Amino acid sequence: MIRILIADDHAIVRAGLLQLFALAGDVTVVAQATNGGQVMESLRATPCDLVLLDLSMPGASGVELIARLRAHAPALPILVLSMHNEALVVRRALKAGANGYMSKDGDPETLLLAVRKVASGGRYLDPGLAELLVFDNDAGQGAPPHEQLSNRELGIFRLFVGGKTVNQIADELAISNKTVSTHKARLMQKMGFQSNADMVRYGIDHALGN
Repeated sequence: MIRILIADDHAIVRAGLLQLFALAGDVTVVAQATNGGQVMESLRATPCDLVLLDLSMPGASGVELIARLRAHAPALPILVLSMHNEALVVRRALKAGANGYMSKDGDPETLLLAVRKVASGGRYLDPGLAELLVFDNDAGQGAPPHEQLSNRELGIFRLFVGGKTVNQIADELAISNKTVSTHKARLMQKMGFQSNADMVRYGIDHALGN
């Protein structure tokens, strides 16, 4: 039996996953978490064979959370299940230590296949995403400017493009308003943005909205 920790802050998504795994027969959900802190707490309290991880949750999340999980449990399989399917995001998640990556656009049978493969020590990458990474690498020097941003800067960038305010981002990431503003200033300087409108326009053009 594969013991899974589901980390996703959307109740409907968790409910659907619970139903899917209940029907699978060889998968059981032993814990659920809706933010990065709960993920770490659950791992300390409940042994599991795989973490099924959404990249966008309150508090520590995304690549930052993957790195924290990998430091806490080096051998624990991590399968990302995310709505984000940009090459940059996928590549950074895998580099941080994720064992697999699948888009939420995938079908239930494929998710079960990915869970079984990753839980058994293998790796899984959604075929569509694998193709995306290949073509992205082929682009070479054509990499978009936002690839120079740090993982935290990129995450905050995405939230701004998605319409969040400084206060909302601070609450969501559990950091101070001042820290959000500092990251915003740095990313705008790196990208050469002169205004919020420049930042949002670029984000929309490159499908970076969260």
